[in-house]
Amino acid sequence: MSSPEIVIDLEKIASNAHVVKALFGSRGINIFAVTKAVGGDPSLANILVNNGLNFLADSRIANIKRVLDAGVRAKFLLLRTLASEVDSVVKYAEISLNSDIAIIRLLSKAAEKENLIHKIILMIEMGDLREGVMPIDLNGVVRKILRLPNIKLVGIGTNLACFGGIKPNARKMRALSSLAVDLEKRFNISLPIISGGNSANYHWFSKSEILGRINNFRLGESIFLGRETLERIAIPDLHTDAFSLSAEVIETSLKPSLPFGESGLDAFGNKPVFEDIGQIQRAILAIGKLDVQTDQLIPPENMVILGASSDHLIMNTQDKVLKVGDRVSFGLNYGALLSAMCSQTISKKYINANKYRPILQNGGGKRLESQETFSIHQD
Repeated sequence: MSSPEIVIDLEKIASNAHVVKALFGSRGINIFAVTKAVGGDPSLANILVNNGLNFLADSRIANIKRVLDAGVRAKFLLLRTLASEVDSVVKYAEISLNSDIAIIRLLSKAAEKENLIHKIILMIEMGDLREGVMPIDLNGVVRKILRLPNIKLVGIGTNLACFGGIKPNARKMRALSSLAVDLEKRFNISLPIISGGNSANYHWFSKSEILGRINNFRLGESIFLGRETLERIAIPDLHTDAFSLSAEVIETSLKPSLPFGESGLDAFGNKPVFEDIGQIQRAILAIGKLDVQTDQLIPPENMVILGASSDHLIMNTQDKVLKVGDRVSFGLNYGALLSAMCSQTISKKYINANKYRPILQNGGGKRLESQETFSIHQD
């Protein structure tokens, strides 16, 4: 077993994909399954497609190309468009989210050169202050888009609860629905996709009797971690433990809880603060900030993460006395999942694999037949 290692339960992810599709589909909501948190892992993309989520979304063209090269049969939405990548965008993504007319013009030229139609969803700013056209400018931007060759406006969308933490509540969703209706009437167009947001929309969805024109979500965390993102509460019938991360103990000792000596900044330029609680049972694990976003790890019950350097994670194991060579397993919040799955220093182990026959990441479309588990080690 490598250290550190992330264990991925394919059966639980398959179950989550199936439940999410049924849950939101029961009320007319289609899903773009977002793969960026798992680094565009082809094995996981294949699981999503095999369970009915055949429209995948990612923010990196490289991830989309990786999934395509592995032989996964899916359609793709690009979540973030770079001016320098428009040629690849129109080649590999059927639809892209956009908010700046300058990039949309470049997409138009790239699509015209390839003699194809590229579809876009225009993002609208609803208060979270990440990407989006301000509503007051919306009509003017749409008018310009409709004049561009080889570009088809297929919808509008918004992003909430990512940068500013603004909730996707009933008022925000009504406003987005109203903008869709107004645009269709004003420009005599049809907008088949009204994308209301992400996993943060679960509470609004579950409590609202009327969804208006909202008919699409872009979901990643709820599929992979089984949670909504406003309060990180588990969604019923979804698995929250499809991923776990383990690392090896390299030192155990009884040490003071308070560092001693003249203090300055730590290795990352921060001024650490410690509470003096006397002698504690400490363990050092062979994992650090170089590997994963350590403050997003969920430690075992009755253990506390004290902090981390680039290569070492320091824990108060309290009543649990560990030995060198033992392994400690952690749950993952979104930041830990994102960083661990994109890390070059963490090995991946897939379990419950044979039922779903995932595509090997480094196998160029090769499929497993009967193995129950397999590992991929990234050197």
